[in-house]
Amino acid sequence: MEVLSVSVDSMFVHKMWNEQELVKMVKGGVPFPMLSDGGGNVGKVYGVYDPDAGVETRGRFLIDPDGVIQAYEVLTPPVGRNVTETIRQIQAFQLVRDSSGTLATPSGWRPGKPTLRPGPALVGNVWKEWKTESAFE
Repeated sequence: MEVLSVSVDSMFVHKMWNEQELVKMVKGGVPFPMLSDGGGNVGKVYGVYDPDAGVETRGRFLIDPDGVIQAYEVLTPPVGRNVTETIRQIQAFQLVRDSSGTLATPSGWRPGKPTLRPGPALVGNVWKEWKTESAFE
């Protein structure tokens, strides 16, 4: 897994933000590269660049090793992101990929919790296989 942060901010703004803000929230600061997308080219590709304002909306894209977007979330600035949920989703996608699609993860799944086996027998019977309380314990 590789995590990258990309924004239209310069590397100098990233450095200041990491040293003045993030180190107070995350011991040692951000543990992944923060890349500058000064012209908004990456943001344009992913549909998060606002050319009128010259900024990118906050987006999170989970891209598999084949370059396929498996999930994405775009939030306006007043709403914060949930890093724990992002990590949970990455773990779920990795488990499904490692199983070659023989496993699926229900809503709220976490490592160590029950998984599902996709197939015709599961249709209409998920409730028998997966107990809501077990996924959210």
